[in-house]
Amino acid sequence: MSHDPTVNAGDIARLAGVGRAAVSNWRRRHDDFPKPVDGTSSQPLFALREVEAWLSRYGKSYQVSLADRAWQRLKASGDLQLGRLVAAAGGFLASLGEQGAAVPSGEGKARTLEEGHGLDAGLTTLLAELAAERGARAAYEFLCARYLEAHSRKLSVTREDVAALMVRLAAPEGGTVLDPACGLATLPLSLPAADDPAQAEPAGNPGAAEAVRVLGQEVEETSARIAAARLTLRGIEAEIVAGDALRHDAFPGVRADAVVCDPPFNERSWGYDELSGDPRWEYGLPPRGESELAWVQHCLTHVKPGGLVAILMPAAAASRRAGRRIRGNLLRAGALRAVVTLWQGGPDLWLLRRPESGERPPSDILIMDAEGDLARVEPALSEEGRRVRIIDLLDDEVDLSPARHAPRGGADLGRAFAAARERFLAASVDAPDLRVLDQPLDQPATTIGELVKAGLVTILQAPPRMTLDGGEVPVLTADDVERGAGASGATNPEVGLVAVEPGDVVATYATARVITAAGAVLGPQLTLYRADQRRVDPHFLAGFLRSAGARVPAGSSRVDARRTRLPRLSLAEQRAYGEAFRRLATMEDALREATALGETLIRLGHEGLADGRLHPEP
Repeated sequence: MSHDPTVNAGDIARLAGVGRAAVSNWRRRHDDFPKPVDGTSSQPLFALREVEAWLSRYGKSYQVSLADRAWQRLKASGDLQLGRLVAAAGGFLASLGEQGAAVPSGEGKARTLEEGHGLDAGLTTLLAELAAERGARAAYEFLCARYLEAHSRKLSVTREDVAALMVRLAAPEGGTVLDPACGLATLPLSLPAADDPAQAEPAGNPGAAEAVRVLGQEVEETSARIAAARLTLRGIEAEIVAGDALRHDAFPGVRADAVVCDPPFNERSWGYDELSGDPRWEYGLPPRGESELAWVQHCLTHVKPGGLVAILMPAAAASRRAGRRIRGNLLRAGALRAVVTLWQGGPDLWLLRRPESGERPPSDILIMDAEGDLARVEPALSEEGRRVRIIDLLDDEVDLSPARHAPRGGADLGRAFAAARERFLAASVDAPDLRVLDQPLDQPATTIGELVKAGLVTILQAPPRMTLDGGEVPVLTADDVERGAGASGATNPEVGLVAVEPGDVVATYATARVITAAGAVLGPQLTLYRADQRRVDPHFLAGFLRSAGARVPAGSSRVDARRTRLPRLSLAEQRAYGEAFRRLATMEDALREATALGETLIRLGHEGLADGRLHPEP
């Protein structure tokens, strides 16, 4: 690579710990701010060295981590070469041990890896230092996360929680797992690694879990190489081949222990004309517009008798008229075992099992809407009341849509109704006892900004361009704060994450809450106010922040929280106000819970009365 590393405005904001608006202000106000060296008028790129020099000259704190330097060095080649270099970086890192020691030749290599190909000495030095600092695996996952962020519109990635669910359902015992549309290996990466202590075979225990082996195919060669590198660094034995799995099957005749797949949807040019006589179409020739049913049968071809397939499908595949014959044949043969809508507007998960010779097909199938709660899926597989009789599905439509067929309450609907009713009746809403004054109090006031200047309150925000694409670090989101819920987001470790502590006040533009438990980091679009609790009561602070947000007119921009006014009171007086605000917040949570319980009670009551599981009292 001949170009110096470049950064965009978002990169500069992240390095300096400011928002993108601040970078725009610097460009407008300072004539000596570095000029763009590449990019476009709307997405200019700046030389990293010049930006560092300018920040240093103006005394602005910044931090360019070793990982960021490596990424900027990779990105300097331009978008056309970036994927190839990220793949090559993976090959180079796969040749290193976790602390930079060489790995014996050939150990754990997937056949698509090319070690260090196309990397200059400066970049390999940076990568080796990064591997020594973080470990080779973590170093490469950082680069892959940046690559995904830069190409988020072109690369489709399976959600990590969905990938983990699919692997648990289809491949609980390890063995050989095939992913015929593996992308960047998101699904196989949910498999247990070879260095996972839970998978290590105890001495004298020959029955321990079998080591996992991955076979994968990916149509795009760069993605295939990146996938191979990620799996190798994970310690998973892998063979990843580039190519179109439907047109050019890389593993003819191979039958894996399990298959997982997140195929491309709605592809009309999947090979209908040249593949019309393919022996894989055991359940019927897939219609031209039903590429997903071609993927289903491809997956079943490559799994052993009794083996499972977990595949994501568009919701329409469960009901489109063109595919009804194949759906019917899958049901009659006992190959299709479950159709689950994961969340509203999301994909369906189909669980299939290749029938064994001579076995009797099942008489029912699980059809359900998980309603966004993936934890409900695995228990539902063993709940008889949730199943639908196959004979009832084999009509002219063979419609398997969960929205049409899935019973919500099942055999335990009566118990669910009784429990919901009991919880609803027990829900208490306790309002604070507040004295009504004839005239509002005239009290000396201060502002949040003045408290910050006095060192009594510190304001913190999440790193710019923070991603919530999954990871091991729980993230408190704006929606969590609005709903009064625990952390629902997840991210990967990175520089600048703000850990949330008990007593912190976290606010959106419209509400504010006092945190009661540690363990999460601050998410985007949130502001954290950390008070000196010897001088400022957190509930007092949160109450006035929320009141200021409630007064913002609809459609106006976000309120300047530093101008929020609050009375100057002693700590004891603040705590009295804080307790009232706290009880109002508790009342709000109780009302929200009562509303949800009431809605559940109404839904179960309607369903139970309609299908005969509930009966009105005399």
